[in-house]
Amino acid sequence: MTTVRDILNGKGTQVWSIGPEQTVFDALTLMADKEIGALVVLDNRKVIGMISERDYARKVILKGRSSRETPVREIMTSRVCYVSQQRTVDECMALMTDKTVRHLPVMEDDQLVGIVSIGDVVKSIISEREFIIEQLEAYITGN
Repeated sequence: MTTVRDILNGKGTQVWSIGPEQTVFDALTLMADKEIGALVVLDNRKVIGMISERDYARKVILKGRSSRETPVREIMTSRVCYVSQQRTVDECMALMTDKTVRHLPVMEDDQLVGIVSIGDVVKSIISEREFIIEQLEAYITGN
């Protein structure tokens, strides 16, 4: 069974973050530059929230607010779901589905060590399933 550690070993542990007092515009600029959909919000290296494109759409645009004037802390999601490196991809998928989140920070000993996205999890599950199918086909055909 594939774990979060396996995903991070493949993709790396780079995590893009932003501070709570920075503007939503700064967050959007960073997300666009890095081609990502969410940032971890850190305060003194402690995870205090997440901000995503969804937060922007629902809490800034639809409310007529200005991204250049609104601080991240005002729209971030402060109840952050996270996982450890020992969690399986199936457990991540279940958590993401249950909590309707697309990104899970990876924490070890209260330290941020990576992040997994729904794309990472789906890619891993598909790869694992394809491997099983190949093995079964080889067994059936005797190769």
